[in-house]
Amino acid sequence: MPKADDIRAMFTRAGGNYLFARWGRPVVPVVFGVDAATLATVKGAAEAVVTLAGHQMAETDPELGANLMIFFFREWQELLEVPNLDRMIEGLGDLVARLESAGANQYRVFRFDAAGAIRACFAFVRMDAALDEVPAETIALSQAVQMILLWGETAFAGHPPLASARGVAVMRPEVAALIRAAYDPVLPAVADDASHALRLAARLAAPRPEGTA
Repeated sequence: MPKADDIRAMFTRAGGNYLFARWGRPVVPVVFGVDAATLATVKGAAEAVVTLAGHQMAETDPELGANLMIFFFREWQELLEVPNLDRMIEGLGDLVARLESAGANQYRVFRFDAAGAIRACFAFVRMDAALDEVPAETIALSQAVQMILLWGETAFAGHPPLASARGVAVMRPEVAALIRAAYDPVLPAVADDASHALRLAARLAAPRPEGTA
């Protein structure tokens, strides 16, 4: 299991500050740019990770309708043609230009409530040649893991969140355990003090009661 220093690094922003946030409301996903089979796969992965966290899904968000919007496309420029997306994503044109220049194939934008908990997430996945070779189930699970918490930009730079078990993509046990710990109701939904990582580490180190998964 990751130690406190490892956990601290996973929630450290590019500027060096620690910032942790989890969802403060039920997750309501909507997926664009996929067929019906892939839609079911993506929503199923989101539900599996939300359930793992002990959080909730819902049919609709009273404020936003859907609060987890996942877009699949071929070119970043396609985002500029999505109706009203520029109203939801400030500086969309500049963001698209930056991601296009970097050759990025995915990006996430989070929105937060007044307390700092996650209230919405926009996930963008550009299906380039590399992702074309990846099974839909793997992409879906990876996106679900990365939307469930506000991870630092380099959280999975050295160790991807998924591993292969008999040819099937699964969440790494330490990542799954960290997600469960992060949603412990005793812990705050938002934290900007690195000592929070110690509390997460303590929950990972604590033995589980007999008969629990």
